[in-house]
Order: sequence, then C-alpha cells, then structure tokens
Amino acid sequence: MIIGVPREIKDHEARVGVTPAGARALTDAGHVVLVETHAGALSGFPDHEYQDAGAEIVGDAGHVWGKAEMIVKVKEPVAAEYPYFREGLVLFTYLHLAPLPELTDRLLAAKVTGIAYETVRDKAGTLPLLTPMSEVAGRMSIQVGATYLEKERGGRGILLGGVPGVPPANVCIIGGGIVGTNAAKIAMGMGAHVTLVDMNLNRLRELDDLFGGRLNTLASNSYNVAHATREADLVVGGVLIPGATAPRIVTKAMVARMKKGAVIVDVAIDQGGCVETARPTSHSDPSFVVEGVVHYCVTNMPGAVPHTSTLALTNATFPYLMRLANHGAEAALRADSGLAEGLNVYRGKLTHRGVAESQARAWTAPSEAIG
Repeated sequence: MIIGVPREIKDHEARVGVTPAGARALTDAGHVVLVETHAGALSGFPDHEYQDAGAEIVGDAGHVWGKAEMIVKVKEPVAAEYPYFREGLVLFTYLHLAPLPELTDRLLAAKVTGIAYETVRDKAGTLPLLTPMSEVAGRMSIQVGATYLEKERGGRGILLGGVPGVPPANVCIIGGGIVGTNAAKIAMGMGAHVTLVDMNLNRLRELDDLFGGRLNTLASNSYNVAHATREADLVVGGVLIPGATAPRIVTKAMVARMKKGAVIVDVAIDQGGCVETARPTSHSDPSFVVEGVVHYCVTNMPGAVPHTSTLALTNATFPYLMRLANHGAEAALRADSGLAEGLNVYRGKLTHRGVAESQARAWTAPSEAIG
C-alpha cells in the first residue's frame, strides 16, 4: 500500500501521523511511505530520519494526497485540504465530525473512507486511540489554567497551590474520564483544592479510592454543577460522548455567577464543548472573556507539546495502521469490530450513530456498509 503522511496545516499543529520508526516498520513490510517535507520537523523528527527509514520525502502536499492510497494524519482536514478528497481514499486520523457538518458533507460527497481515531474501540470497550491525547490534554489543562489565572493573562491573580498561610485555588473538573482523572492528578499534585463532578456514581467511588479520599467528588446535577463552578477559580471541561456532540453541562447562567477572573479550560471543545459560552479557539488566539471569565478553548491542545504527543499517539495508532496497510481497509474493518467502530464515513455513507444523531442525518451501520 502507498501511505501518505502530509504536514499538518491546522493552526500551530506540530504533531505528525507517523514517526520514522513507524515508517521503517511499514517499509520493511513492503509498503511505500510518502512523507511531506518537514512533516515531522516540529515534533523532533527531521526529514533525513524518514529517509534513513526508507520513506520518500515529497515536497508538495498535493503529491502526497494524490499518490497515497491511505492518508495518515493527526487532526481533521481543514478547508485547504478538501480538494484532495477523492473516491476510494482511506483517511486515518482524528475527525471529530459531530460539530463539523461541512467536513462531513465533503467527505461524503467525495466517497472517502474515513476512520476516526476517537471512535475506535478495543476489546474492553475503551477508546485506545483517544486515550493518549486525553491524557496529554487533561494534564495540560491544569498547566494552562494555572497560567491564565495569572493577572497578566486576565485571571484572578491566584497561585494554584497557594503558599503557607494562603489557601490554594479551587479547581472544578467536569467529567471523571481520562481527561478529568489526569487533570485531577496534576491539580492535586500542584496543591490545589479539587472537586470532580460526574454522573456515574461507580466512577466517583473508583476515583475516591484512587485518590485516597483526598479528591472531593460530587454527583452531577444542575445544582451541584452550579455550586461547584461558582466556588471555582479554575473549571476544566472533560465530558465525552464518543463521536457525538458534548452535552452543555455548564450553562451561560452558571458562567455569569462565577468569580470574575476565573478561568475555564474546555477540553471537550473538539466535540463542541461542554460549556455553553465556549467556542473553538486556536493556539494563535487561544482565549476570550465572557461574563468576566477567561475561556481557553483550543481545539488541538496537545499540539503544543508535539514531541510527547506524537510519540504517545503513534504508540497507540501504529498497530491499527499496520493492520490497515497489510490487509487493506475493508478486510481490516471486517476482521475487527472495534476498528469498525472507528468508521465514520464510507463511500458516501455516514456510518457512525453519534455523528448522525448530532447532525440529524441518516446513517448506515459499519457492518452493513462494508458487507
């Protein structure tokens, strides 16, 4: 198979879909790997390392997209890449289609086979290709939040962990999944007072045991969310419904009652955000203020630490990539029902329930679509 690795062009996105080590394994297996010039440079992987691994360096993105049978990326395609779509192309990347109807339209019209990292499941039912970036984003959310609490960034001028004689900041985390758990680890490690809200009582019991009772847990309902956010200096949104638009847990009215200079980091913004006042931002223009509250809603947070993020991501994605390359997309999808759950679009059909429900569209089950 001919596998293309284009350079990411989303704002300040520095990750890359395949490392030189991955390129070596693919070429050793008899595949052709086309890597766009400087695709891995910002992640710490210069062109010569790909060449040494047997990959071909290509100077033009159009050539990579045009020649490849499968494109391996990190982030969803942006408008400048839409003209490269064509029938039969396999696209393996994060897609986050639920809040992106235009991208969905373009993929369907071109009859692209789109396999989304964020909806692939393993035998345990977890999301193995979303987990590593959720770990990164969850940990980063506290670093970012602590920075934006500084007065020069518009925050309240509070040190997250406080100092002897001065209380620490209050951190409220919405959602007890991978993002929330990693955010709690870092926030508690920095000495903050942390409250985590989740609707799953069994998950709250698990987290209470994990953190030895030091984490304040709350069952999710509108009263508890309103109270926790009103007391918070930093709110982290980490709610996830795989493939679907995130529910708006924190309302505009709740934001209006928060402390002036408090900070919201909505990690769920990739799927539309779990805060009503949130809107997607970029690393070039990362924050805005609503009701006196600083909002940080960058849709590709892990792109700010590309070396760590690329290695963590490709550790998880590469075994699936190798199966897709060795067996072909259709055979690999038929053989692995968990991988098939990653199939979001296939030859003009929408094949993921969550995306379909978020966009009020008809859909076809992956098993029916691929036969």
